[in-house]
Amino acid sequence: MLDFSRLKCYSIVIIRDTYMFAYRRGFILFGVGRIIKLHKTVLLLAVVLTTPVVTAESKLEDWPQFRGPTGQGVAENADPPLHWSQTKNVAWKKAIPGGGWSSPIVYRGSVYLTTAHVDKDGHPTSLRVLRIDATDGDIIWSREVFTPKGPQTKHDKNSHASATSIIEDGRVYAHFGEMGTACLDADGKVLWRQNNLTYDSMHGNGGSPILAGDKLIFSCDGKTDPFVVAINKLTGDVAWKVIRTKTDAKNKFSVSTALLINENGRKAVVSPGSGAVHAYDPDNGKEIWRLDYGQGFSVIARPVYGHSMIFISSGFSDSHVYAIRAGGNGDVTDTHLVWKSKKGTPMTPSMLLIGGELYFVSDNSLVSCVDAATGKKHWQKKVGGKFSASPVFANNRLYLTNEKGKTFVIKAATEFELLAENDLQERTLASTAVSGDTLFIRTASHLYRIERLQSAP
Repeated sequence: MLDFSRLKCYSIVIIRDTYMFAYRRGFILFGVGRIIKLHKTVLLLAVVLTTPVVTAESKLEDWPQFRGPTGQGVAENADPPLHWSQTKNVAWKKAIPGGGWSSPIVYRGSVYLTTAHVDKDGHPTSLRVLRIDATDGDIIWSREVFTPKGPQTKHDKNSHASATSIIEDGRVYAHFGEMGTACLDADGKVLWRQNNLTYDSMHGNGGSPILAGDKLIFSCDGKTDPFVVAINKLTGDVAWKVIRTKTDAKNKFSVSTALLINENGRKAVVSPGSGAVHAYDPDNGKEIWRLDYGQGFSVIARPVYGHSMIFISSGFSDSHVYAIRAGGNGDVTDTHLVWKSKKGTPMTPSMLLIGGELYFVSDNSLVSCVDAATGKKHWQKKVGGKFSASPVFANNRLYLTNEKGKTFVIKAATEFELLAENDLQERTLASTAVSGDTLFIRTASHLYRIERLQSAP
């Protein structure tokens, strides 16, 4: 006997006295004297024969790490909506238990988030990973991976769950900075934990891990002796750990996410820190090259790479956008700097490299488009608000979300054109995930699935 109470009906299609109820994992046809369960392929026929209905079944694609498949915020072949609000083009909105500013990742129909439960004084009591059904927003499982003891420091704008997870082959790697790193399988089973890499982070965790072959790599740039570490992705054991080359920067702490690049056949992990950006051999941690940038510290933005150049922000204090020619060895400060620019430097949001143009938004809302090869300015415009989230690119559009939850959609072109403003009216510091034609946006309290619904243009 089929238990209809457990099914979630999204739409009803009537085809000549036959009723089709569309559910999460198939369709139920009611005919004369029979009930038949059909798979999603039947929908193709139904679409041809009937008027389209509103569903939350658009095709999803993987967005497996911070800033997506390439780690650079680009969603190829995606076409998310141009307009939305708190209700318009919202497939669902779900409250998220706990709190955190880690960005959503998407993998095979599920959304993964980290979150932290805190006590009355704001100290974390439970660090958790959530797996959420992308179709309806229901939490499939919530797994505690660490139980912190005692107070943990963080900046007022930070959270205890700010690092974005990364997933590969069904294994999700969740990182909580100095509080630990863990690996879970798709069922929420904890495969390993690593919490021996202690350091004083100053402002709490922030930088996300990356994968390079069999290694999970992240920076541990605390108040003193900043270092970069690689751990075996299958066991959690430390594979290598390297203390960063000393720089002139007075403040040593930073929380940037590295980027794995290929420099003419040589793999390099580009990892900005305080005072310098370093490139490391992912196999052994050996420093390949380094470019110094003075007193820049608390570096947050992730690098972008293209046209044989790396583009970085030098963080707070001595803030510039740097364009660096790839492929050097040793100290390349005097040999591989192509250009640098100060006005409009993003301290927190990462940049976008689209074609021959570099786009970025400063923390105080100045959006810039410059020629990537030369740094020549095409345009700079203020859009309003403060920015922490990194922008994303899809369908020749830039999507930039400010800290109050308003997203500005701007045409990716050498002339400024604002296409839309969409306001969720909730605090937002996490970066948007793009999955097919769908956006997943995390706010202070909720996770939204935004897509073009047929009843809403």
